[in-house]
Amino acid sequence: MTKPNKIQLAVLFGGRSGEHQVSLMSAMSVLSVLDQDRYNVTPIGISQDGNWYIGENIFQKLQDQDFASLDRVTLLPNPEDATLYKIEINGEKQSLIPLVKLDVVFPLLHGTFGEDGTMQGYLEICDIAYVGAGVLGSSVAMDKGLFKDIMRQYRFPVLNSTIITRSTIQENLPEAIRIAEEVSHYPLFVKPANLGSSVGVTKCHNRQELMAGLTFAAIYDRRIIIEKGISAREIEVSVLGNENPEASIPGEIIPAEEFYSYDAKYLNADSELIIPARISEETIEELRLLAVEIYKSVDCAGMARVDFLFDKDSSRYYVCEINTIPGFTKISMYPKLWEASGLSYTKLIDRLIELAMERKVEKDKTERKFRSKS
Repeated sequence: MTKPNKIQLAVLFGGRSGEHQVSLMSAMSVLSVLDQDRYNVTPIGISQDGNWYIGENIFQKLQDQDFASLDRVTLLPNPEDATLYKIEINGEKQSLIPLVKLDVVFPLLHGTFGEDGTMQGYLEICDIAYVGAGVLGSSVAMDKGLFKDIMRQYRFPVLNSTIITRSTIQENLPEAIRIAEEVSHYPLFVKPANLGSSVGVTKCHNRQELMAGLTFAAIYDRRIIIEKGISAREIEVSVLGNENPEASIPGEIIPAEEFYSYDAKYLNADSELIIPARISEETIEELRLLAVEIYKSVDCAGMARVDFLFDKDSSRYYVCEINTIPGFTKISMYPKLWEASGLSYTKLIDRLIELAMERKVEKDKTERKFRSKS
């Protein structure tokens, strides 16, 4: 029987993204430490075709695409009903069985349809508190091209870059190459604009590699970003909070490969995380302050990890990107940086849920109906 004062928490994971597997890893880690005396937890797995499921051994069954013994569930876009429903199918007839009224949702959905504002928009329509940035912060931070344009408006340091669409690559590859090569001399980085975890990323040292990189990235997104490559150290800062965010101490990634690729992040045990980063105290404070300013500039909330590139040749640093739902395994950089800053993994998760509920209270102060000043 559910304790009356428990927080009704749903954890969302999986999803329709190239980062589906990374999401499963993050969710397994978070679910393993949630306080069962504080939360009544409903794990919800989203398949790669977008269906929502609950049930036993859900992680393995999502991986195996074995949904027969799982229950389909849904949330209705009704701001007066935050109930999770089971979808019961009997022949051609479907019915909804109420399961639990939710207080807060923790979306651990990396990439498209989870980190890009789409899920946040749906949860706003449902009027449910949720962990992390809202629609604006999520969508702006997700698109690397738009994000860099905003950084330039604020005069934050970024590397030269441009956006090419999938249609240009597929219909006029020579023109795409011409545009890309105007960004800088080689090497160039080619990335899907709306994906993370280094999925679809290629470091290109020549035109042949650029052709392959553009074609590869276009598999994952319709907007492709081409960025100047430098000999860089990757420095990361975790940010936590709503109206008054705070920054962790910075950490440094030492990739096992030429750059921090998907394999280097998740498959190669030789990649290292150095905490704190081996940079001067002055630079540490500069990056912490800048990380908070970047966080505010795109209206983030809850959490984000801000990534910087530190040029080995010039000793200058550049803003790389901001991740509004960073990797959340116990060995991921976001929680590791907070642990090194004095906030344990379990306490960090508790704080994120508190921030989600505090933000919901703040948003509920907004008047939704016009009324005269008089």
